[in-house]
Amino acid sequence: MLTKRIIPCLDISNGRVVKGVNFENLKDAGCPIEVSKLYDSFGADEICFLDITASLEKRSLLFDMISKISEQIFIPLTVGGGVSTKNHVRELLNSGADKISINSSAVNNPNLIFELSSTFGSQCIVVAIDAKKNKKTKSWEVFTHGGRKPTGLDVLLWCRKVEQLGAGEILLTSMDKDGTKNGFDNDLLSEVSKRVNIPVIASGGVGELEHFLQGVEYGKADALLAASVFHYKLLSIKEVKEYLSKHNIPVRL
Repeated sequence: MLTKRIIPCLDISNGRVVKGVNFENLKDAGCPIEVSKLYDSFGADEICFLDITASLEKRSLLFDMISKISEQIFIPLTVGGGVSTKNHVRELLNSGADKISINSSAVNNPNLIFELSSTFGSQCIVVAIDAKKNKKTKSWEVFTHGGRKPTGLDVLLWCRKVEQLGAGEILLTSMDKDGTKNGFDNDLLSEVSKRVNIPVIASGGVGELEHFLQGVEYGKADALLAASVFHYKLLSIKEVKEYLSKHNIPVRL
């Protein structure tokens, strides 16, 4: 089993780290630069920086902030939100990002995934997918624009397609579980993991140590992303890694 990564997620709105429940009722959780430095020192494997209102507001990313964060940390930095062109990716990589996450733009133009992975390498292209369960069909639907816009796309089919187009990883967020602290949507995770051969990052719902373990054992996730439990110091990265290690899950201690 490959080493499982623990990734704090910084959702950014108006230049601040925020966190809500089910993508709503956002609360301030600190300065992105200071929060990033702390997570680096606490042993995070990566940091995920998502500008959650960039697509909705149709503006470009916070390049200056990315540059400042990359100067302060020594672990990989994944950046997303409002990325829709090769120039955006080039600027972000030049600003210090290691991987680029695309979401709404990938749905609007699936060929963008192929173009970016062909130009910059699939290893640095992450496709983020916001998934919500349809109670009538019992299937999961892809949402875009910060979870505000339903697309009609089936999540499982979309995951297969993004892999075929050259995505290097999938960042899979359960909108139903987001911020609830009730655990990952392991049914969703396992169904996606079965269908693709690229790493799947679990996101949405973690609240207890055992949830991280369940994300690996039942969800078959390759990496585990969390926000509020770390932002509000309910759990530490060290605690999570030690817990997983005790349960024979390989982590970087």
